[in-house]
Amino acid sequence: MSVLTRDEAQTRAELLDVHHYTIELDLTGGDDTFDSRTLIRFAARVDGDTFVELKPAELRSVTLDGHPLDPEALDGNRLTLPNLTAGEHELHVDAAMRYSRTGEGMHRFTDPTDGETYVYTQLFMEDVQRVFAAFDQPDLKAVFELSVTAPQNWTVLANGITEQADGVWTAAPTPLISTYLVAVAAGPWHSVRTEHRGLPFGLHCRRSLAPYLDADADELLDVTRACFDRYHEKFDEPYPFDSYDQAFVPEFNAGAMENPGLVTFRDEFVYRSAVTDTERQTRAMVIAHEMAHMWFGDLVTLKWWDDIWLNESFAEYMGYQTLTEATRFTDTWTDFGVTRKSWGYDADQRPSTHPVAPEAVDDTASALLNFDGISYAKGASALRQLVAWLGEKDFLAGINAHFARHKYGNATLADFIDNLAGATDRDVHAWADAWLRTTGVDTLTPRITPGEHGTCALTVDRAGSRPHRIAAGLYDRDLGDDGGQLVLRERLHLDLPHTETHPIGKRPALLLLNDGDLTYAKVRFDPESFETVRKELSGLPEPLTRAIVWNALRDAVRDGELAPVAYLETARAHLPLETDLAIVQGVLAFAATYIADRYLTPEERPAALATLSELCRDLIRRTEDGDNPGLRLIAVRHRIDVAAHPDTIAAWLADGTVPGGPELDPELRWRVLARLAVLGATDEAAIAAELERDPSATGQEGAARCRAALPDPEAKARAWQAMFGSDDLSNYLFTATARGFWQPEQAELVREYVGRYYADAVAVADRRGPAIADAAGRWAFPAHAVDADTLRLGEECLRAADPIPALRRKLVDQLDDLARALRVQGDDGG
Repeated sequence: MSVLTRDEAQTRAELLDVHHYTIELDLTGGDDTFDSRTLIRFAARVDGDTFVELKPAELRSVTLDGHPLDPEALDGNRLTLPNLTAGEHELHVDAAMRYSRTGEGMHRFTDPTDGETYVYTQLFMEDVQRVFAAFDQPDLKAVFELSVTAPQNWTVLANGITEQADGVWTAAPTPLISTYLVAVAAGPWHSVRTEHRGLPFGLHCRRSLAPYLDADADELLDVTRACFDRYHEKFDEPYPFDSYDQAFVPEFNAGAMENPGLVTFRDEFVYRSAVTDTERQTRAMVIAHEMAHMWFGDLVTLKWWDDIWLNESFAEYMGYQTLTEATRFTDTWTDFGVTRKSWGYDADQRPSTHPVAPEAVDDTASALLNFDGISYAKGASALRQLVAWLGEKDFLAGINAHFARHKYGNATLADFIDNLAGATDRDVHAWADAWLRTTGVDTLTPRITPGEHGTCALTVDRAGSRPHRIAAGLYDRDLGDDGGQLVLRERLHLDLPHTETHPIGKRPALLLLNDGDLTYAKVRFDPESFETVRKELSGLPEPLTRAIVWNALRDAVRDGELAPVAYLETARAHLPLETDLAIVQGVLAFAATYIADRYLTPEERPAALATLSELCRDLIRRTEDGDNPGLRLIAVRHRIDVAAHPDTIAAWLADGTVPGGPELDPELRWRVLARLAVLGATDEAAIAAELERDPSATGQEGAARCRAALPDPEAKARAWQAMFGSDDLSNYLFTATARGFWQPEQAELVREYVGRYYADAVAVADRRGPAIADAAGRWAFPAHAVDADTLRLGEECLRAADPIPALRRKLVDQLDDLARALRVQGDDGG
């Protein structure tokens, strides 16, 4: 298959005006393929040749202006349209297309709970070609008119309002949109419908999830309405489509997709089991993020994939900011600081880093790799810094000018910067060069120098080149009766690098750079502030401030400046007193996944697990009164995950409850069983019994993970064969199997597979494509094997095997993380 290059897209865009697609899909033909008939009306500006893209199971016929073309002329995914003359043309394509089991194109899923089947499209980047023929690039926008023949008991959802007659569903024609944004979701959906501001709103899920959707429908619709109204306060352009449906679909590869009028979400967001309020906040943020895309990405669309940030960074920033302004979730930036910024910081320090707005995205395969922590988290952080520097009024004025000038069209970075520049006297072009065209993370370090009469002055050393508008928080110890608290004396507002020194009065107990988290930079502490952090972190008054400190400690561990054990000791001392759920979850996850499993040696790991287990027990004891069920749930989950001995958690499973609660719902039962499998304290019979108790899709994934985790050579061989020896696993079952396979406790048992991994991963990626390549690189990589041989084998693979781009990128990142872990293990951390 040929990937589309930027040069080819530019040439085709200069030649063609694409007006209208009429697409007929027939989903009644069987389990493997569906029929796809496409009529494309377009014009050629001058005489010339071009091509249309499709990836059929069978290409039955092609007719251009009434003249048949040879289906055998299809070369990979391209069919040449020769000898076009200037003027109007019609292209008819009749094909059979394959259903997908990997979340790409038209994904087909049969629910093991009730046997019902669902299909939905995910057409991002190049996958529209798996569903219908298209001139597949974002700047050839057109009107799309779809009709879908579906089984009798199905409902068909699409970008516009749908109507049904005699088994055929017809969707209202779309406004001008890009090919990758066309959407269909069909099946016996359970739906909750309402109206808001005269528009139909809907929530949709599998029938087996109906009770869980109904339980949360009010919350989901409240968030949707609140964000919708807030965006109309911010944006001059009204919502540009005729309806707003949100479909929760199975085995979805992303968090969600911004299809106009039909947003698709992974259906794990329909909660079957207990969740924390922070997880509800995350779901709400995804709703806000995808709705922002209706303007950023759908109404105004990037011209080429080098401007992915114009979609994702804006939706990320707007999602968090609008949720804070419009809903009960008023502390979203703490969660962003804990869970998203670390994603960006990590990605930006790897060899695969790239600018927020890169200039060298030469083809679609390269573009797909840039949907990462840089395009999302770093880009959103840059926009938050821009708003702090520019002011929200001018920022929104620039955005609204951008919408007005480019609605229903395409735009570039230059267009956006010009529109911002027109709303302010500040040099936005220079800001964009410094922030959007550069890579890496700046590091800000304070120097406090003594002056006269007990006063001090602050100087900020900056490793990096970007300008920053930040606050420096000065915190003193509370000398009152309660003690144990740090009190904010003052926040100094600094512009770097212009501020050279600043008088700060008496030395504070803690000086914290980037207090408020308005910029994107690693921060360090002066020695006295660092001692305060180690001893008094939990005494800081605001969650966002504590999150900044925890991130700084995390960065220091990764950079070899803080011993991993010191991070654990700090967590042991202060996390039992923490009230913010996002912080507790983030610190425990880093401590377990990175410190215990990678940054400490195998000999040091048992002590780390013991420390984490004691910490979780403290949190469980602290929540015995039932006042904080979210905190208790986090503690119970992590207590299960770090259990070194089976007795306690096996008793929980046998009793069906943790003493004092919570009762073990399906998620907790599978979590316990997976840990018991790792510890060799369960067997196939118990897994089969649990699957009979919970035969859902989530249960199938839980069973796959447990079976792969059993410390038995035959179980490992079966799991490896399922992942790499056959192509039967769906994307989700592949991931579940991979997550069970490698376990630090089983390093000797699986040692032989470390050497086999690279060749087998390359082969399965070649056969099955980017989605499985991503899963194989992310979840099936032997991350526990922190040794020089694993690194050497991976480097040899990159040199010799030529993996497809999606796998190559994942391997580059994994090997860099592995090299970092080796450095941390070999460094005492100071």
